[in-house]
Amino acid sequence: MTAIDILKNKLIDKVLATNNKKLLKAIDSIFESTGQEEKILLSSEQIEMLAMSEAEIEKGEVISEEELDKMDEGWLS
Repeated sequence: MTAIDILKNKLIDKVLATNNKKLLKAIDSIFESTGQEEKILLSSEQIEMLAMSEAEIEKGEVISEEELDKMDEGWLS
């Protein structure tokens, strides 16, 4: 994994972990202010994971956010 990939993953983890709306809006503004459309290249593993996710959705193998929150609460307690 390259240094840029490591940095991207660290940033993704931090964004997913925060509930700070002001911070998320600021990050969104930074991306919007660049004004550049960047082509995102996915690895074969990422493409496979997306295909698996789509297949699960088509089969109805999904849970609501509320159900997920309850599962998290149970796991955290």
